[in-house]
Amino acid sequence: MTITPVRPPCSRGPLISAEGLNGVGKTYLTNRAVETLETKPLMLDEFSEWANGRPGLGGALLRALYEASAGDPFLRGGTPLTEALLLMAIKRHDLDTVLPSLSGGRAVIEGRSVDTTAVCQALLHPDDPASALQTAIDLLDLAASYRPLPDLTILVTDDASKALERAQRRDRCVFTDEQADFMREASALFERLAATDPVRYRVVDRRHVDEYEAAEQIRAWIQGASGDLGCLVEAWQSSGAACMCCGQRTTAEAA
Repeated sequence: MTITPVRPPCSRGPLISAEGLNGVGKTYLTNRAVETLETKPLMLDEFSEWANGRPGLGGALLRALYEASAGDPFLRGGTPLTEALLLMAIKRHDLDTVLPSLSGGRAVIEGRSVDTTAVCQALLHPDDPASALQTAIDLLDLAASYRPLPDLTILVTDDASKALERAQRRDRCVFTDEQADFMREASALFERLAATDPVRYRVVDRRHVDEYEAAEQIRAWIQGASGDLGCLVEAWQSSGAACMCCGQRTTAEAA
C-alpha cells in the first residue's frame, strides 16, 4: 500500500483589503472593528494617508503620481494605462513589504488594494457600464499577474451623495461636477464588480446598517478570514512553485 504524505496547511496569515469610495467610512469602520480584536492585524495605510510620509520605492512612485495628477483626488494625470501599471507596481511593493508578517501568520489589512485601481481606471467607459465592468475585470486579471489578489475584500458602500459630502468635509475641499459624477460612477461599478466574485468580496452597505452593525460585520469577516488558507505563489511561476510564505511546494509537485 502506498502512503501519500499529508501536506500541512499553509501557516500564513490572511491578506485582506478594505475598499470603497472616498467618504464611505471604510477606514473609520475598519479601525473600529480592529480595536475589538484580541490579535491585531498589520494595517497598511491607504494611498491618501502615506503619499508624503512613507519612505521607499512605493512612496516615491506614489508621490510622482500625485505630482502628475495636479491635485486630482483620483490620481488621474491623463495617461490611464501608465497610471494603472504604476499603481499595480505600488501594490506589488506593498505585498513585498508585508510578506514577513503574512509568513508569520499575522493578518494584513490593506487600506485599498488593486480593486480601487481596477475600478477607477476602468471608468474610461463612463457611459458604457458593461465595458467598464469588463475593463475592471481585465485589470484585476492583469494585477493578479503582478501579485496574488487579496483573500478577502471588504467593500464598504453608501449613498454616493453622502460619501461625497463626508469626503468634502473631511478634506476641506469642493469636488467639481465631473469629480462628483466620477464618484457616483465608481460607486456603481464597485458594487457590480463585487457581484462577480461573491467568494472574495464581502459588502457592507451603510444604507441598510448603522455604524455599529457595520463595524461588527467587518470584525466578524476579519476574524473568520484566517481559516484554511492556500499558499501564495507567483502567477508567473510554473506549477509546483514554492509558496512565498511557508516555502512548501504547491500541490502539483507535492503530490
